[in-house]
Amino acid sequence: MKIYIKGIEDERFHRPLTLIGNLFFEETELCFIEDDHTLEAEFFIQEDDECVSITGNLLTEDGKRYEANKEKQIPVNVEGKERLRQVKNTLSFVYLTLLQDYTGMIQKWGILTGIRPTKLYHKKRQEGMSTENIHKMFKEEYLLSDEKINLMKQIVERQLEVIPDLDSLSNEVSIYVGIPFCPTKCAYCTFPAYAINGRQGSVTSFLGGLHYEMREIGRWLKEKNIKITTVYYGGGTPTSITAEEMDMLYEEMAESFPHLENIREITVEAGRPDTITKEKLDILNKWKIDRISINPQSYTQATLKAIGRHHTVEETIEKFHLARSMGMNNINMDLIIGLPGEGVDEFDYSLAESAKLMPESLTVHTLSFKRASEMTQNKHKYKVASREEITTMMDHAVSWTKDHGYTPYYLYRQKNILGNLENVGYALKGQDSLYNIMIMEEQQTIIGIGCGAASKFVHPVTRKITHFANPKDPKSYNDGFEHYTNEKISILEELFSK
Repeated sequence: MKIYIKGIEDERFHRPLTLIGNLFFEETELCFIEDDHTLEAEFFIQEDDECVSITGNLLTEDGKRYEANKEKQIPVNVEGKERLRQVKNTLSFVYLTLLQDYTGMIQKWGILTGIRPTKLYHKKRQEGMSTENIHKMFKEEYLLSDEKINLMKQIVERQLEVIPDLDSLSNEVSIYVGIPFCPTKCAYCTFPAYAINGRQGSVTSFLGGLHYEMREIGRWLKEKNIKITTVYYGGGTPTSITAEEMDMLYEEMAESFPHLENIREITVEAGRPDTITKEKLDILNKWKIDRISINPQSYTQATLKAIGRHHTVEETIEKFHLARSMGMNNINMDLIIGLPGEGVDEFDYSLAESAKLMPESLTVHTLSFKRASEMTQNKHKYKVASREEITTMMDHAVSWTKDHGYTPYYLYRQKNILGNLENVGYALKGQDSLYNIMIMEEQQTIIGIGCGAASKFVHPVTRKITHFANPKDPKSYNDGFEHYTNEKISILEELFSK
């Protein structure tokens, strides 16, 4: 869809216009000089010290015209980036209204295109805004539906129930440990994940660097007397390495990290059932790690084959029962809405199979066409469901989780997500993932160690975020892990200095 934009010369407005357009059309191209186009949008912006008023017109090829306008009061003391943000939001409001009128397609998330909607809810709550006014703001300024506002409210309330001191954890940290190996790489995946077969040399070198990072980061945390809230082993698939390597890694954790007994939660993703063995579960038990993920994604075998997961449905169920029999009492499972070839019937079947297992938490993802994934680069090979079917599947997930006693406790959204929907984590009471809450709400620093691990340094007072990422390929990581460790410690020194 090519759209000619008139009246917008400031390039800082181009990105929000593109993001709003992408909610309606698979590929949106904006042009700011007249050229062949399908739609023409013209905007008139009037701005003074206390108000911005924007009127927009949308003209179709057949001459039909749509009009929308929005006036926003902006206090005189609001200036700089915050003022620009409010003008952008007003423009997005007008543009979204025009496209909704033209397409007949209502965007339940309104103009929100960011990843973390509940973070904004928390921010307004922490600023002292009442629940009623937060809901009014989302509805009148962001055009959110009541359904999505209530979902956010339910999640925020659950998070505060699970972590009552959420607002005061900025002086602690959580740790993400990235292990970049998998049995095979899934077609939708863009995580740093390398097929482990034939890579034993690089695995060994990588683990040496990872142990070094653990020791040095742990030493610094001990010196500064900084507590760890949660630890999360992700990847890749952390259970791709051997049981012996896992044992040595957790031993390093126990020796390096301060007050292991006070860490609120330690999670290990065992997402690929074909990596789970009795020996590895014994190691998890040895180190008192009982929160794991065993991820079916789908209970249809043809789907697993299509997306490159070389395990069977039966193996997922078998490994779940094995873990349960060995005392694993906090198991998460993931399902993905919109996998290639799947419709409502296939997703309903996955929900029915989940009911037979009743994991402590169930994360329902909506497929996202991530730019670097094999699936995105070969879209013609992967037929996915329509927007209407995707929405129906999400509705069924919401009903199923409610009927089975699960409550939503975190959500996030992604670019190019099917149906402009969301990913939602549901949990039985008391089984919510604390790490998932911490990473999504960005209330504290997350130190990423290991290959491809991203760190988010949150200033304890200002909440300003600094990003830092380790390299994604094992060779670059192995060549420079000492340097990357020192860089992170330097950032931590500045962040937590008195």
